[in-house]
Amino acid sequence: MSHFKVLVTDYEYETFAPEKEVLDKLGLELTFAQCRTEDDVIEAARDADALINQYAPISRRVIESLEKCKVISRYGVGFNTIDIEAATEKGIIVGNVTDYCLDEVSDHAMALILSCARKVTLMNNEVKKGNWNFNVAVPIFRLRGRTLGLVGFGNIPQTVAKKAQAFGLDVIAFDPYVPEEVAKQANVELVTLDELCERSDFISVHAPLNQHTQGMISHEQFNKMKKEAFIINTARGPVIDEAALIAALQEGKIAGAGLDVVEVEPIEATNPLLQMDNVILNPHSAFYSVEAETELKRKTAENVADVLSGYYPTYLVNRDVKVKVSLKDKE
Repeated sequence: MSHFKVLVTDYEYETFAPEKEVLDKLGLELTFAQCRTEDDVIEAARDADALINQYAPISRRVIESLEKCKVISRYGVGFNTIDIEAATEKGIIVGNVTDYCLDEVSDHAMALILSCARKVTLMNNEVKKGNWNFNVAVPIFRLRGRTLGLVGFGNIPQTVAKKAQAFGLDVIAFDPYVPEEVAKQANVELVTLDELCERSDFISVHAPLNQHTQGMISHEQFNKMKKEAFIINTARGPVIDEAALIAALQEGKIAGAGLDVVEVEPIEATNPLLQMDNVILNPHSAFYSVEAETELKRKTAENVADVLSGYYPTYLVNRDVKVKVSLKDKE
């Protein structure tokens, strides 16, 4: 299979041992680029049989320029860098990895919830300034019996729910695509987004970023939240309307936020969130652990290996592509 060109469009990794372990078995070799723009991708990927993508834009224009591509596999759960509709129209399979960081992201969401609830980061910063006084964090409310609202109820938030319930939190969720019985089995109540905003003491965002979810948490939603509520985001920054969030924090409409993601990454030096003591900011790190990164890289490569071997990948994003592409299902 060495005649296939497998291109990594862009990357932040120092090693590709997991990918090579998978692809070497089929005689496939990786080629590498550091594409930042559509034009970069078009130039590097025109004759590629497969793309492995991190952040580079795989737009309709890019996809229409691809002459041989059979599969685009993304490092991650989200696939907002790729025009799925265009790929499907062209008969290109899109793969992601939906289950590589369930514990990492759910642990990180819980860490942010706990830090907001107990105001750990705030008190740490005050102690380091020489202020040994817990009153800087008043009021702190008992966690048990309070309500966590999950925006989205896929694999990661379902894992969050189990961990949150162990702390005594009542869990509700908004997800119009999840069957009622799935929520009931998890002892979670499905509600509307409005009801979730009104009832929750903590709101944890887990929705994917697409045309339907961009800015879905905005002024209207913040106006419905409790003044004691905290919002947590370990999904994608633009799911929350950041201007609305900043206004809600400045006006005291909510108590604070724990954000692993923001609208523009890296965060801009002039962003008001940087000056707010009631906001915890992390650099889009919730997905990471040594084990998760290895698993992600291996499974991303397996998507490519599957397709180039004549099989649909385990992690198939655009199932409608089966109308145009006839491959074998994996047993």
